[in-house]
Amino acid sequence: MSSIQVQGAPAIYHCYQGVLELLPEKIAEQRFSLGLLLHGEKSWEAAKRHFVDPGVPMTYISYQNDCTHEEADRIGKTALEESSEFIIGIGGGKILDLAKAAGSRTGLPVILIPTLASNCAAWTPLSVFYDLEGNFEEYTVFPRSTWLVLVEPNILIESPSSFLRAGIGDTIAKWYEADVLTRDLPTKEVPLEIALQAARLCRDTLLREGREALKALEAGTITDSFKRTVETIIMAGGMVGGFGDQYGRISGAHSIHNGLTHLPETHSILHGDKVAYGILVQLALEGRPEEIKRLLPHYRELGLPVSLSDLGIDPERKNAVETIAAAATAPGESIHFMHITDAQQVTAGIQQLEEWLVNATPYS
Repeated sequence: MSSIQVQGAPAIYHCYQGVLELLPEKIAEQRFSLGLLLHGEKSWEAAKRHFVDPGVPMTYISYQNDCTHEEADRIGKTALEESSEFIIGIGGGKILDLAKAAGSRTGLPVILIPTLASNCAAWTPLSVFYDLEGNFEEYTVFPRSTWLVLVEPNILIESPSSFLRAGIGDTIAKWYEADVLTRDLPTKEVPLEIALQAARLCRDTLLREGREALKALEAGTITDSFKRTVETIIMAGGMVGGFGDQYGRISGAHSIHNGLTHLPETHSILHGDKVAYGILVQLALEGRPEEIKRLLPHYRELGLPVSLSDLGIDPERKNAVETIAAAATAPGESIHFMHITDAQQVTAGIQQLEEWLVNATPYS
């Protein structure tokens, strides 16, 4: 197996109610005097009641686009023009990815405060980039991990349930994508064993407690299941790639996600929902209908998509499946790690899944 570069965690991580009280203390420890705060309109509305004055002057800017290279350049340029010594990103995955990318471009340390538990972006030292039309372009792993991550449950409990559901779907994929990449390795190094234990924890915890966490969110009550689910998505999910490197990041499910982004009707579908569907296509490509059957009741309970129609795609639309398959098998796509190189294989896998769903035994 190839060597593994371990970037297991941010330098500092905290998660508890009232955690933002730490912010001025941590900034003072570093003797920072100026900062830049990146936010979105909705994310700032969600966070500002819980935000604590950092104790130094801040430049506040709103993001203007998806996580594109152009937007990351704009934010980095603004940070340098304002003589900022650090960058705070407050928001969902796109904003956190932009903050990390701007920090990498400028060499500035980054503080991340997630307002959604929809993915592990707060933990991982990488950003996913899209083009100006919203299509997936690439992801970049940065040479330096995030300096400080502060997770405030009081913010997350007020987030839309659809984002937590999507985070559950995205994080369940950690096990299936890591498993297919590693099951045939003759030996596994210790970092990879840690990654696989984290991936298994992701799947098992979220299948067991995900629905209870969604109920807690809908009731506005911070419960143990809610906190465990949030930290599983952010921390355990991030550890899979952090310790497993190329063996723990992405394979088939994320390639299917990337293929789906090339259909305009999916642009409003959350990342984690598309990845969750991608798990089922990956399992179809692996020839594992029994595992699909095992997951279907959980998907229905959680509200995750299982079919093209669930994603707003007309299965009869001309060339829809072929468009997904061609983009999912484009050069550089992670599905090639599964030795899937032919778009026709993916087309057949999607169609096979649709057939299995039609013929599946009814489930609750």
